[in-house]
Amino acid sequence: MASMTRPYPNRAALWQAAPLALLLAVFFVLPLVLVVVVSVWDYNDYAILPDVTPRNYRDVFEGCVASLPELCLTFKTYLSTLKFCLLVWLSTLLIGFTVAYFLAFHVRSLGWQVVLFLVCTIPFWTSNVIRMISWIPLLGRNGVINQWLQSVGVTDAPLEWLLFSDFSVLLAFVHLYTMFMIVPIFNSMTRIDRSLLEAAYDAGASGWQTLWNVVVPLCKPGIVIGSIFVVTIVMGDFVTIGVMGGQQIASIGKIISVQMSYLQFPLAAANAVILLAVVMMIIWAMTRVVDIRKEL
Repeated sequence: MASMTRPYPNRAALWQAAPLALLLAVFFVLPLVLVVVVSVWDYNDYAILPDVTPRNYRDVFEGCVASLPELCLTFKTYLSTLKFCLLVWLSTLLIGFTVAYFLAFHVRSLGWQVVLFLVCTIPFWTSNVIRMISWIPLLGRNGVINQWLQSVGVTDAPLEWLLFSDFSVLLAFVHLYTMFMIVPIFNSMTRIDRSLLEAAYDAGASGWQTLWNVVVPLCKPGIVIGSIFVVTIVMGDFVTIGVMGGQQIASIGKIISVQMSYLQFPLAAANAVILLAVVMMIIWAMTRVVDIRKEL
């Protein structure tokens, strides 16, 4: 009769994971705990008071109950942020999936795949601010696009909505963050067994049927990973909205930045905790649709 042995964790594996766990605890868990703690502290015009109070969370939603059925400023700001998040996610998904599909299935040479993939990374050789500012000479009232449209007779006056508008913010977001969608989708596509595509064609499936029933399901892990990258970055971004929106479009990240500039750290921390909760709910919903651990 075999003796019953109690499994023990591999100490070597624990020691190997210890450095990464320590870094994660120091640079992620500890700052997050501090933000949560500060979010329930009191404050005045001069200092932070280490006294537990629900005041900060109450101030975030101040006026929401009284303003019903009209939405309060906080909810409007969250809806504006979620609107940009959804539009950027859809745009980057369509562009990223198309580019990744072209690289994975239409570029046969591995060398050319690497070259074209590196071309996609060229914008990352400069800072985000420079890439955003580069759109201003193109989209401004006297910019290249407006001058060209007027020269060919398409418009009689400059188009105001090209710059410092929702359109310019969306354009900058897509320009900045599409690469975060291309990389994981391309990685998923390169793992697809090409014999599955041949089997679909042999079964009489059209190109669109093969794409929808074979390629897309097998790319779900990459789509979810790219979506998590894009959603988390856009939800907290305030620099892009400030620059490309002309400081006229509100976002949660921008509100937190303004509150920190006025030294209202507990109130900013409360907004950050609420924003984190919203982002975590979005990520949880994505992972419910696709279990990344099983798919990978």
